[in-house]
Amino acid sequence: MSAQTVSPVHTTGRAAAPLRIGAVRSLRHSLALAGRGVTKFMKSPMQLTDVVLTPVISLLMFVYIFGGAISGGDDDAYLRMITPGVMVMTVFQASIGIGASLNADASTGMFDRFRSMPIARSAPLVGAVLADFVRYAVCLGTLLVLALVMGYRIGTDPLSTLAALVLLIGFALSFSWLSVYIGMFAKTPASVHGLMTIVVLPLTFASNVFVPDRTMPGWLRAWSNVNPVSLMADTVRGLLNGGAVAHPLLGSLGWMAGMVVVFLPLAMRAYRKNLG
Repeated sequence: MSAQTVSPVHTTGRAAAPLRIGAVRSLRHSLALAGRGVTKFMKSPMQLTDVVLTPVISLLMFVYIFGGAISGGDDDAYLRMITPGVMVMTVFQASIGIGASLNADASTGMFDRFRSMPIARSAPLVGAVLADFVRYAVCLGTLLVLALVMGYRIGTDPLSTLAALVLLIGFALSFSWLSVYIGMFAKTPASVHGLMTIVVLPLTFASNVFVPDRTMPGWLRAWSNVNPVSLMADTVRGLLNGGAVAHPLLGSLGWMAGMVVVFLPLAMRAYRKNLG
């Protein structure tokens, strides 16, 4: 992270000289604010309920309500296919929350407090993104335990399983910058949810999360093959169930890098504009 200029607390009517915040101090500030975000999350039963219940309901619903019709009665095979897909879906949907949370901070004057503190300008945003690591970990842990209870069995080794979980969290963190960017200009937290849903739902349902893409029309199959949700689902399936990983992994990493390269600077610029 590059050095950034911030203003210290004003003790007189005249603005003080700006401070230079180095990369190490910027990281420390970001981690401190990430701790604030984790504490806020752990003390909010509603947020805990959201990241615990959403994966539980999604997996149960698709396996026991739609699974028989989609799989032709082979529930075990469908559980093996859909579990990695639902893991991608739930962390992707969980990334919506960060934009709404930052938008709420802006509307309550929290950004004014950040502006008056001698911290790196980027620290509140980077800290908020890092704090979401805990949300994604809770979400994935809940989902994996439920899948194991339902009969899902990992077909690879612990290192591959760990790699799958790390990639899933990285995927969510990368796409969370889009949510952060929208949160910087949306008028209300509800607007953030609405705009992000417009992005998340088409990407999720036009993917191979729920059904094999070979059953799709040609034009939809072509999109599914390059859809970031499909690519990450195939990557996780390969790491958890066994199978090809290299091609979908390269595609997933490309999408993740692209989201960070495009939306991190846009989010920072919108944030600085909000600070005034």
